[in-house]
Amino acid sequence: MGLGSKVYSIAFNKCPKCHQGDFFITKTAFQPKFDQIHQRCDHCNETLMPETGFYWGALYVSYALYVIWCLLAFVVYNYVLKLDLDYFLPFLIPTLVLLMPWFFRLARRTWLNLFVNYDPAKAKNKAVILSTNHS
Repeated sequence: MGLGSKVYSIAFNKCPKCHQGDFFITKTAFQPKFDQIHQRCDHCNETLMPETGFYWGALYVSYALYVIWCLLAFVVYNYVLKLDLDYFLPFLIPTLVLLMPWFFRLARRTWLNLFVNYDPAKAKNKAVILSTNHS
């Protein structure tokens, strides 16, 4: 999981093109404004918001993450801990709510990494970003 792999970009909140700039504005998923993404990478100027509606596809990734979590929790709860299944949902639902910001961010980083490949040249050279203020 070194520099240059998609897993690195997804796991460490980095731009998929250069693996230098941050993807989300906040460092962790458990802060206010956890869902805000930089418009462009501050290192290589890669657009992190390709088009309107681009991240609708991340819903499918998020769904897969929730399914994996539910299955994993079920196996641990039922087969490893051997607890009564009557209390599984009261255990599962709060964990899903608490992990929602983390799954949200993970799904968006994964979705963009499916379409953008690492470029070692962009990682080495800091792009000159023309400052055009569109505020």
